[in-house]
Amino acid sequence: MSVRQLRRWENETPPPLPHSGQQTVLEAMFGVPLAEMGFEVPRHRVTVAEPIGGSGKVKRRTFVADAGALVAAALIPAAPGPRAGAYELGRLRERLEELYRTDHTKGSVPASIQAGRIEVDITSTLCNGSYTSAVGRELQKMLAELHGHRAWYGYDGGRIAEGRSACTEALAAAQLVDDPLLQISVLETFVLLAIKADRTWEAASAVENAYRLAARAQAGATVHLVIALRSANVAVHSGDLPSARRALSRAVQYQGRADSDEEVPNWARFVGPFEVDYATADMYMRANQPQRAVPFLRAAVRGIDGGLARNSASYRVRFADALLAAGEVEEACAEVDGVLDTWGGIASPRLLRKMCDFQRSAAGIASRNARDCVARIRETVREGLG
Repeated sequence: MSVRQLRRWENETPPPLPHSGQQTVLEAMFGVPLAEMGFEVPRHRVTVAEPIGGSGKVKRRTFVADAGALVAAALIPAAPGPRAGAYELGRLRERLEELYRTDHTKGSVPASIQAGRIEVDITSTLCNGSYTSAVGRELQKMLAELHGHRAWYGYDGGRIAEGRSACTEALAAAQLVDDPLLQISVLETFVLLAIKADRTWEAASAVENAYRLAARAQAGATVHLVIALRSANVAVHSGDLPSARRALSRAVQYQGRADSDEEVPNWARFVGPFEVDYATADMYMRANQPQRAVPFLRAAVRGIDGGLARNSASYRVRFADALLAAGEVEEACAEVDGVLDTWGGIASPRLLRKMCDFQRSAAGIASRNARDCVARIRETVREGLG
């Protein structure tokens, strides 16, 4: 849009009608139908400001064809609440992005607090705001993402029923906006929750459905990699090691093609070769072969992104478990000491549970390193809870 064009809109009466491409931009930027901006809009170009799933309150304007009525309607507010447009969407998107960073660096506890505040703002806008249907759809997508975050926080915090409930809300919201990739993001968390609830059949069905949705969305290799890893999780949990090997083989193939992905959803960006190594080690641990798990966990710990502090600490504790089971007590305790050095910056109940599990295992070993490590874990956990 040129400066000259903007001046004509501001100074001419009536202002010249923007063409359809300009209409799309203006309505997206301001979250208001073109008719409410003071333009005389023909019937076939009228956009109705109607929140998706609006309830009993009147939150939309009925536009008529009469030009005089349209001009009069532009002077009347469309809804009692604030208008939402591209700027407001951008701010909310930034806050959602920050949730990923908070969870990865500080853990699910502080991230959950942030998520609560964001949910209040999104639902308030959906209930009381004025916006176009396109803006309303984006708000609903954000709400689905937010419920997906809450599902993960339930898994991380051991609140499995709460996490499953959040998954149900997230999946329903993602289906309402017909976003298959968003549905896959919810299903991959649902798999973990179903495994924790010992409902393996649900986890397996979620994997199958995720593959169908990925085919429909023509998803790239990274999304398929995430699904293959969840398939391996299901097989390992059920003790079906041949199926786990097949799933991991698919994961390796997808990993090899991941660099060709043009776009990767935010929720899938955490995945990498270290996740495949970790899943392979998980299979060997399930088979009671810790010596074979150790090199894969060593590679996973060395390969994980430095910005994923919570996952990195979790990987190191799992690595320590494998080392302890393989008889490498000194190295195992050294890994745990390294985690404890940065413990104060991470608040993750799941990480805490893993640390306590290691403490119980190490407590039965007659070794000075083990005794010192157990004492330090006990002291650190006590201070954290205090």
